[in-house]
Amino acid sequence: MDSIDKRLAVRKMQLFIEEHLKEPITLSGLAKASGYSPYYAAKLFAEYTGKPPFQYIRALRLAKAAEDIVGGAKIVDVAFDFVFDSHEGFTRAFFKEFQKTPAAHRKNPGNIKRFIPKSVFNLYLSALKGEKSMSKRKTNLNAVFVQILDRPARKLILKRGKKATHYFEYCEEAGCEIDSELSKISGALGEPMGLWLPKSLVKEGTSTYVQGVEVAEDFLGKIPEGFEIVTLPPCKMMVFQGPPFEDEKFEEAIFDLWDIINNYNPELYGYKWDDEAAPRFQLSPLGYRGYIEGRPVKPLNEA
Repeated sequence: MDSIDKRLAVRKMQLFIEEHLKEPITLSGLAKASGYSPYYAAKLFAEYTGKPPFQYIRALRLAKAAEDIVGGAKIVDVAFDFVFDSHEGFTRAFFKEFQKTPAAHRKNPGNIKRFIPKSVFNLYLSALKGEKSMSKRKTNLNAVFVQILDRPARKLILKRGKKATHYFEYCEEAGCEIDSELSKISGALGEPMGLWLPKSLVKEGTSTYVQGVEVAEDFLGKIPEGFEIVTLPPCKMMVFQGPPFEDEKFEEAIFDLWDIINNYNPELYGYKWDDEAAPRFQLSPLGYRGYIEGRPVKPLNEA
């Protein structure tokens, strides 16, 4: 299981906890949400959130309880709402977490250090959106290989999501095994890709991010159920390839290359971005070859 799958499993457990915060939560329930054994699910959760599952659950429940108490809810009701066995047990746990009783907190909310869980994908999303906090990162790439490739007319076999704008959302909507299905397609021109579709290829009510594989323009093979095929016109792609990296540092490799792409000026080399000409693509981040991403361009002198 690669790092992306691990993070997705943890995110599924986080979502399960949020949805069942006022209900009893068991390790078997978390394991079922993650798709892994109870022991391994607990190990992954602690590894990627910094807290064992039930410490995380208690901290989140107490943080939400603190908000409800200030909002006027009865303390005893809050205790039972968040699955504490008794008013006394809740008060002890609350005091241990915030160094004040629930009653004292209601009278004087003040500033307390509340547990605010972070999605394991927040950093990824910040980088994807090009937020300023990410632009201040020091890029670790010493060398990036950039080339222009001419892509002929071809077809793309793809599976759409619902609202996904990136890989992690897509996995939650369509599953993480799509690339294995794409790998089985006979006649593929390359490996499966994650793609951001141009507006012209996005159907109403479907995602901008998809997974797919390219095939020849005259492809007549079988398309898996639930997939569709679209035609892509000839285009030029500016392809960026970062240096090799350690597999566990795949996120850093992606962020570093995004820093390069977001600040890259293709006009210096006689091109401009042409994002409506074709999907922007990303290949699976494999340490031995570096992270690879491609974006469509066209010559400056072309209308």
